[in-house]
Amino acid sequence: QRRGLPMVLVDEPYVFHASGGERSLLDLFEGRLQLVVYHFMWLWEDGKPLERGCPSCSAFADELARGHLQHLHARSTTLALISRAPLEKIEPFRERMGWTVPWYSSFGGSFNFDYGVSLDESVKPIEYNYRTPAEHERAGSAFNFGEKQPYDLHGLSCFLRDGERVYHTYSSYARGTE
Repeated sequence: QRRGLPMVLVDEPYVFHASGGERSLLDLFEGRLQLVVYHFMWLWEDGKPLERGCPSCSAFADELARGHLQHLHARSTTLALISRAPLEKIEPFRERMGWTVPWYSSFGGSFNFDYGVSLDESVKPIEYNYRTPAEHERAGSAFNFGEKQPYDLHGLSCFLRDGERVYHTYSSYARGTE
């Protein structure tokens, strides 16, 4: 069913920060055809990033960050983590955790907001997992949308490369990610 979903051309020139400098979304593919992005929640307090990421996202990432990514690479797929936190917060945490999986910062850009994992009513209307807060409430799946904004949630987004063009193929959130 996912393969039947329409692909959407990504024409926004996103910029990601890495230890080796800035990268484009196309760069994150590392020459492969597919890119799977895990939107890793970062912890914030009073609008400032803390020194660590979300414990649940950390547990999820710990299972795959030390894994054998060659199985994905053999299928022309790259896995990357992306967080809205500044790179100077991500790198020490990543090092402490012993992770080698590619991890990028989208700090200062709209990527996390555009893909529905960073929520701030002053940036765009809140929607998570394809539902507004009112739709979540009616469905009985209400999140605490009253938290201090902006705040981050987790998700998984998949992209396909066709030459120099990048397409968003689908995203999943909440329980659909794991």
